[in-house]
Amino acid sequence: MESIVVLTNVPSRVSAGARFRQALAEEAPLQIMGTINAYTALMAKSVGYRALYLAGAGVANASFGLPDLGITTINDVLTDLRRVSDSADLPVLVDVDTGFGGAYSIARLVRGLIKDGAGAMHMEDQVALKRCGHRPGKEIVSQSEMLDRIKAAVDARYDEDFVIVARTDALALEGLNGAIDRASAYMEAGADMIFAEAFTELGQYTKLATALNRPHAVLANITEFSKTPNFTTEELRDAGVSAALYPLSAARAMNAAALKVYQTIRGQGTQKDILGTMQTREELYGYLNYHAYEKKIDELFAAKKGA
Repeated sequence: MESIVVLTNVPSRVSAGARFRQALAEEAPLQIMGTINAYTALMAKSVGYRALYLAGAGVANASFGLPDLGITTINDVLTDLRRVSDSADLPVLVDVDTGFGGAYSIARLVRGLIKDGAGAMHMEDQVALKRCGHRPGKEIVSQSEMLDRIKAAVDARYDEDFVIVARTDALALEGLNGAIDRASAYMEAGADMIFAEAFTELGQYTKLATALNRPHAVLANITEFSKTPNFTTEELRDAGVSAALYPLSAARAMNAAALKVYQTIRGQGTQKDILGTMQTREELYGYLNYHAYEKKIDELFAAKKGA
């Protein structure tokens, strides 16, 4: 019987955590690009990104049509993670909100993330009924409760290279010194990196990085229409930032483009005027390696006919 060539992504033998750490060491700051599904992951990989991101808002908004208010579950996140990690052999940083419960739930989550191809996760110090980090009205748990969350994640990590990122939303509530105090404690508890949420000035990142005084310690969330300006990678590098996160940049553009298409076809009764804005069929096929799949089908049919 003729063998069937595997055309889909073959997982690397090197763990996703190890590849995430390698990318951090080789690109400064590491650009981590948000992808909301398997196909966008393929496109992101094709232009050279070394790491991908699965946002909680992406799961809630794109997969369920819900706001990012802690409504989705562990299984919802893991399902989307598997789709992304199966399609593109890149390490994925996963947003796990507040951990989806207590210590046992966090432990189950960490094991599931590693098994399903994540290279890193970030968990935040907001209360369980969380909000977007750039919205008013946030509340955070006590430092000791967040330390318990981090310790539960560290204890459950069976791949030592899996990266645990602790996000702090404390700047808005406790000021920069409070955020730095928390970040230092979180790293002492075993976090590998700090996600500095809703920072507004480059100097704040510099002070945080100086206080932590560890390699690859600070991640900046460069999300659009937020409290954080759209700093360049050069500015972030000079401020001591090791990773720059773009959680929903492509998703926002996709949403705007889709709405324009819906409005145009509804209003004009045709898509003729917007064909130039669309990805062509051949471009789609290129990212999917479609013709290689089709060629294999033709070869199998030909072999059967010749048998």
